[in-house]
Amino acid sequence: MAAVVAHLCLGSVYAWSVFVEPIGTLAGWHKPQITWAFSVAIASLGLTAAFGATLMQQLGPRRSVVIAGVLYSAGLMSAGAACRWQSLPLLYVGFGLIGGMGLGMGYAPPVATLLRWFPDKRGLATGMAVCGFGAGALVASQIAERLLPAMGCVATFYTLAGVYLPLIVVAGMVMRLPPEGFNPAPAKSATPDADARIVPVSSALATARFWLLWSVFYVNIAVGIMLIALAKPMAQDLGGLSGSALLAVVPTLAIFNAAGRLGWSSLSDFIGRPATFLAMLAIQVALFSALPSVQGAVFFLALMLIISCYGGGFALTPAYIADLFGGRSTGPIYGAALAAWSAAAISGPPLGAYLVEYAGGYGPAIYAAAGLLVIGAILVMLLARLSRKSIA
Repeated sequence: MAAVVAHLCLGSVYAWSVFVEPIGTLAGWHKPQITWAFSVAIASLGLTAAFGATLMQQLGPRRSVVIAGVLYSAGLMSAGAACRWQSLPLLYVGFGLIGGMGLGMGYAPPVATLLRWFPDKRGLATGMAVCGFGAGALVASQIAERLLPAMGCVATFYTLAGVYLPLIVVAGMVMRLPPEGFNPAPAKSATPDADARIVPVSSALATARFWLLWSVFYVNIAVGIMLIALAKPMAQDLGGLSGSALLAVVPTLAIFNAAGRLGWSSLSDFIGRPATFLAMLAIQVALFSALPSVQGAVFFLALMLIISCYGGGFALTPAYIADLFGGRSTGPIYGAALAAWSAAAISGPPLGAYLVEYAGGYGPAIYAAAGLLVIGAILVMLLARLSRKSIA
């Protein structure tokens, strides 16, 4: 529950789109200027998780999550101050850089801690934690949409900071690693004897297994986050959705994002990580290929299933890393893998927007996504072959 609460609070960053219009009205900034704060925050998240992985391992989950709560709340306070003083640099540095560092400090440690406690249910354990991150946008957006009309941007940011800080700190104080010798039967998909050793990050980065998984993780995020950026206009222009159906796209995406994190990762405990990843990628290829020829409810359902696969990748990857390198090594190695999130956040949405604008339609962006997913499926099959061998 502590891991879920921490991720639920930190996942509120995904509700940033709710603030874009009110901030623009107050400060007079354009939407791209405001959206860049979100991009900086996600990039800062991935880079902090990657380069701070060893530090977080030394600090342990308790101190890492407490620091995360302080930094993320400081980022929210900075966002409120930036709106009050109409300072874009403060918004980028405060919310984007500092708040993003808090996200990076708090994302991996809860996942790694759960993997240590539940090595026999790795998919379910990681799915529970990151499901909270996916659901954070849904909860935060509902709260913010009620606070913003009554309090305005400045007070809303201050209020959220005051609520999230104690919740994240208390969640962090609850977390601890299991005692030495705690070792339930490992999952069938785990590499034999993997949990008995500690693999340094430098050793993991020297393996083809890590970079194949990193590349698959990147592909799944880049395609999914591109779709999230284009979802509402695509649903209207290509899928023919309007009215209440169109309004339901964004909140329903958040629900399927969270559900996919729990559902796909739980399935992987039974059929294995490689088979689950391959199924996710194959389903997305089929759905993306079908998008230009379907409309209405079928289009809506296709979008939701794709986003469930996007969410599933965030739960599947740390469990896969635990299988390959052992539960004790997951935290810092997964932190390094989260650099894929930064790369995808910077490349996916801009590429999709460019292709749509250049072509005057969604076809090229959709088929480019399908092509990337095919490459990802090939990489998963290569990874599965290498995974059958023991770590050198």
